[in-house]
Amino acid sequence: MTLFVVLIILLAALLHAVWNAIVKTAADRTTMLGLVALGQVLPGALMVMLLPLPNPESFVYILLSTVVHFGYYFMLGKAYQHGDLSVVYPIARGIVPALVSLWAMVLVGEVLPFQAWTGIALIAVGIQLSSWKALRSGVGRSALMFALGTGFCISIYSVVDGIGVRLSGNTLSYWAWGAFLHLFIAGFVGVRKRATLKDLPAKVWMIGILGGLVSMTAYGLVLYAKNFAPLGAVSALRETSVIFAALIGFVFLKEGNWARRLGAAVLMAVGVALIGLAV
Repeated sequence: MTLFVVLIILLAALLHAVWNAIVKTAADRTTMLGLVALGQVLPGALMVMLLPLPNPESFVYILLSTVVHFGYYFMLGKAYQHGDLSVVYPIARGIVPALVSLWAMVLVGEVLPFQAWTGIALIAVGIQLSSWKALRSGVGRSALMFALGTGFCISIYSVVDGIGVRLSGNTLSYWAWGAFLHLFIAGFVGVRKRATLKDLPAKVWMIGILGGLVSMTAYGLVLYAKNFAPLGAVSALRETSVIFAALIGFVFLKEGNWARRLGAAVLMAVGVALIGLAV
């Protein structure tokens, strides 16, 4: 994997951490997730009008990804009802790299070398270490099940989009349609939260829309990288967003233990290096 591709994925991970921090600090996380979805719909709608259609064979993957993303938002919302973000998030994200690598091996024949698997393992350990105190305090059964369900959905749409974007013939068009079809997610949240949306301050709307733009940009970078690197490796590098989120929490939100988070960052950095040199 070239340094350029590694840096693109790490930038995507940083942006992913930023929009998750926006959701984390929201008073109503469900409403904020809906606004984040809306923030992807608006530019997505403009792009689908201006860009050519992706290849027809990729549309089934776009639709499947939309359905799985809906499940992801549902699972994530339920997980946050039953457990704290500091517990749910590392569990959900920690299982993704290994699952994506397995799905990619079964479905598209991508076999990673042992060194890359070692890097994936170090990143997974770093994810758990970053939130070790919260995890050690215990995880309720419902929170655990929904967190695992969230991670499963992430792994599925990661592979679906990895295959779809390679078939699309146009990464920008695939990206645009995926963003535009967040319309269903934004619409669902809008119907459920219609009583409170009209009273939301303009600042909250702006923050949510901005979060959507950041989220869309992050995923666009990941889609681009999937054209050039194994899906499991891309997923593992993307999950470094957890440590970026932990560092944002420590620096700006005054959360957690700096020594533990620094140790997690070092582990994940070593994992990134091993993956980057192996594939």
